[in-house]
Amino acid sequence: MKQHRIRSLLFLLTLCCIISCPRLVSADRGAVLFEQSLLASEWVETPEVEYAASRDRILNLSPECGTLFQWKGSSGCHGGPQLDQPLQTDRPNFTSTSVTVGKGVTQLEFGYTYLDSKEAGADVKYQSFGEFLFRRGIVADWMEFRLSFAPLEQSTDAGFYQNTTFGSQDLGLALQFSLTPQQGILPEMALITSMSVPTGSTAFTANQVEAGIDLVYAWTLNDFVNVAASTQGYGDIDDSGESFLEIAQSCSVGYTLTEKLGAFTEWFVLIPSGAGTARTEHYFDAGLTYLINNNLQLDMSAGVGLNDAADAYFVGAGCSIRFP
Repeated sequence: MKQHRIRSLLFLLTLCCIISCPRLVSADRGAVLFEQSLLASEWVETPEVEYAASRDRILNLSPECGTLFQWKGSSGCHGGPQLDQPLQTDRPNFTSTSVTVGKGVTQLEFGYTYLDSKEAGADVKYQSFGEFLFRRGIVADWMEFRLSFAPLEQSTDAGFYQNTTFGSQDLGLALQFSLTPQQGILPEMALITSMSVPTGSTAFTANQVEAGIDLVYAWTLNDFVNVAASTQGYGDIDDSGESFLEIAQSCSVGYTLTEKLGAFTEWFVLIPSGAGTARTEHYFDAGLTYLINNNLQLDMSAGVGLNDAADAYFVGAGCSIRFP
């Protein structure tokens, strides 16, 4: 099972590298060819044949810019963090942001979520306190270090049996790379590589390191609507203790209602590959954001499960602060 998960993660990593760094191989091969006549001992020169491939590249490496690459045809540097603009946050939706915070910039995001579900016939409720996410720009504007941590309370009600467990989830570590800016129909993209460290409480830890990868791609359509999506793959453990690869896909539509008020609607799905008991879960969520200033944002959101395997519903609220 672990070998299957590792092979799947390697496949996803290779796929993301192909997507983020495509290029066409260029070569110039021009040589004079000679043939020897079978009827005479002389060399006969044949016409030169030129073998050439396109020199065009889809992406140009630009580590000096705010993104690691620029799309072909762009002049100068585009995209990347804009500190004179409102902060870009992961909260409160499932889809991560495609913009890094910028070198030397720190951003803190935190909040609270209440989740209601049914597990093995019992009513199970979760409360996530803090949902702390630390983001720090390092090395260049296009690279970001992330650290996440969340205390968690689980309450189980199965008739005569009731139990409440309080603890913490495993520590999350990640690096985010801002890959490209948007250029026309070509998306703004980012790649997040992550791992969880088994530091959590007994009831909530995976007891092993779990790796993950997340490709985010986004488009600003106009001053009112933007679209973002993500494709993820990460390790997880089901109720039977079996390790498996969780594949996630999301699509979020954001709306700029006023200069300070924003909204979003989103669909996402969790698809277990190689799991013993976990099943595919579909969700829909929506929320509002309120910008107090360019460096401070409040948010609230709610979501529902769309199939029997999914959790019933969840609600949450939070805050994000940027320290430029």
